[in-house]
Amino acid sequence: MSMRNSLTRSAALLMAGIMGAVGIASAAAASHSAEPRLLANASAMCLAHAPALIALYAAWPFLRTAGLAILLLSAGTSLFAADLFMRHFLGHGLFPMSAPLGGMVMIAGWLAVAAGAFFRRADH
Repeated sequence: MSMRNSLTRSAALLMAGIMGAVGIASAAAASHSAEPRLLANASAMCLAHAPALIALYAAWPFLRTAGLAILLLSAGTSLFAADLFMRHFLGHGLFPMSAPLGGMVMIAGWLAVAAGAFFRRADH
C-alpha cells in the first residue's frame, strides 16, 4: 500500500472519530437549545457518516473506490455540518450554497461506494 493510500485509509478512522464526537456533542447542544433544528441536522449527518467511514476503512482491502468514497463523504459531511453550525451559532452560513454543495459531495461519496460493486480489487 502506498503512503498516500495509507494516509487516506487512516484518515477514515480519524474523521470517523471526529464526526462521532461532534455528532454526540451537537446532539447534546441541540437538546439544550431553544432552536435545535440546525444542530440536530448536523448531528444526524455526522452520526450517520462516522460508521460509514469505519466500514470503508474495513472494506479498504476489497473495495477500490474506498479511498474516493472516504474523501467525498468526509469532505461533504464536514462542509454540510460546518455550514449548519455557523448558521446556528453565528447567524450566517459558511458561504452561499455550502450546505447543498456538501450534500452533493456526500451523494457523490455514496455513489462511489455503489461503484465499488463493479470495481473490486482483483486479488479479492
